[in-house]
Amino acid sequence: MTAKERKTAASSLLFGVAVGDALGVPVEFQPRGSFRVNGMRGHGTYNQPPGTWSDDTSLTLCLADSLSRGFAPDDIARNFIKWYDEGAFTAHGEAFDIGISTAKAINRLKAEVAPEKAGCTGVGENGNGSLMRIAPLAFYLADKPEVERFQITKTISSITHAHSWSVTACFIYLEYLRKLLSGMDKKAAYAELCGDFSKGKPYIDAETLGRFARILRSDISSLLESAIKSGGFVIDTLEAAFWCFFITDSYRTAVLKVVNLSEDTDTTAAVTGALVGLAYRIKTIPTVWLEGLARYGKILHLAGAMLEGLAA
Repeated sequence: MTAKERKTAASSLLFGVAVGDALGVPVEFQPRGSFRVNGMRGHGTYNQPPGTWSDDTSLTLCLADSLSRGFAPDDIARNFIKWYDEGAFTAHGEAFDIGISTAKAINRLKAEVAPEKAGCTGVGENGNGSLMRIAPLAFYLADKPEVERFQITKTISSITHAHSWSVTACFIYLEYLRKLLSGMDKKAAYAELCGDFSKGKPYIDAETLGRFARILRSDISSLLESAIKSGGFVIDTLEAAFWCFFITDSYRTAVLKVVNLSEDTDTTAAVTGALVGLAYRIKTIPTVWLEGLARYGKILHLAGAMLEGLAA
């Protein structure tokens, strides 16, 4: 992949996240079937103007910015604190929609707990707060050995979400993103992903992997919409993202499909947006959505800066 192609891939991923997030913000927490989103709108749940993205994109940009200086969990943690305290990396200068587990973890970081030990570890603390922000790490992991990829993923997830289910969801997601980044077709990449996990992983316990059976041991696209949940539980979010990706064939149809599943609309669309953005590239994201996006130039700059940092 040429440098130009990598830059396109990075901007496609970041804008994929941000546009999906912004589409979902106005209808977050509304019940399924109570609305129909067909394009970018504003106000609603948080009374924000059209094109406003939330914590999902903010924390994704925190990671991308930190990667522009290399890989340093302490630096990532500092960016999270700047976002939380100062509104850095936000759409309009103020953080909103902050997850409970993420807030707990950031307060631990502020108390000088080490990043890899700050994250929540309880079974009931498996929200999607690390999955929603982890996508840029795929670029850093691209050429690293598998066990190292898992350990790095665990470290970065554990800044906020340290339970094995959250870590494994992030790892599965990043492994699939890596395959898309390499240029693989989405169906071939999915078949290979399932094959990779078919015999288990020595660093992931069997019970944890069993939680992901609907993704890894069957064709998730065969499920009915009624079987797909779209709340804040990390495994539900990953399933919803994969399902919407596989039953659609464009950026637009995928993110609208996942937003209209309802509930945690901004996060499920952000996670899905990274998949479809990387698979189909930025040219397929509707221009009117990109033009209406808050801080377009900042996102574009961070895509390039991240790749420059990783290449240094």
